[in-house]
Amino acid sequence: MAKTTTRRRTPAAPPRPAAKAPSRAADADTERRILDAARQVFIQRGTAGARMQEIAAEAGVNQALLHYYFRSKDALALAVFREAAGRLFPVLMRILGSDQPLATRITQCVHHYIDTLREHPFLPGYVLAELTFHPERIDTLVEQMGGTQAREAMQATVAQLDRELARAARAREIRPMRAQQFIANLASLCVFPFAARPMLRHILGVDDWDRFLDARRRDLPEFILNALRP
Repeated sequence: MAKTTTRRRTPAAPPRPAAKAPSRAADADTERRILDAARQVFIQRGTAGARMQEIAAEAGVNQALLHYYFRSKDALALAVFREAAGRLFPVLMRILGSDQPLATRITQCVHHYIDTLREHPFLPGYVLAELTFHPERIDTLVEQMGGTQAREAMQATVAQLDRELARAARAREIRPMRAQQFIANLASLCVFPFAARPMLRHILGVDDWDRFLDARRRDLPEFILNALRP
């Protein structure tokens, strides 16, 4: 009679515990690292030349995790642009639309621009490049500020400033100037030194950048006011 062999069953491995979902703090930290890394790569290579693999390596994450947070390079570029532009334009419009004296608003705008750009000197070049190659992204900025209501608020601010400048010109307190020109002059005088920093350092010999900015923060409001006087 043939001998029956009994096979011993290997006990099944216990089920692995389900992976814990990342905490909100870890989630926010990962997203922050990805945005910071993308900003650095976009500044160096532009959004067209940047690769998601390079951004993932800079952030210290794998590409699957990068795509989990931002499904495409365009979505990531929009997020970086929205954050960058949001540091500048909305605050400027809030200051200009306030009921403070014009001299006070000019000083506040100059200080906000210089303080913000001192901390984030990449902003002017990045924002200008993005708006040059992707002009539709200004709509993203307007949406972030509140969509149609924000657009209407900006137009109202410019119209209000126009009326204010016209009244001051009729009273011979300032020379005639439209609000569009006034805002363009104000923003240009604040932003240009950051956009042209290499030229200023090498051609004009600006070697102490912080000291240069301190002097500009102090002197520029009065310079703008003097340019308005008749």
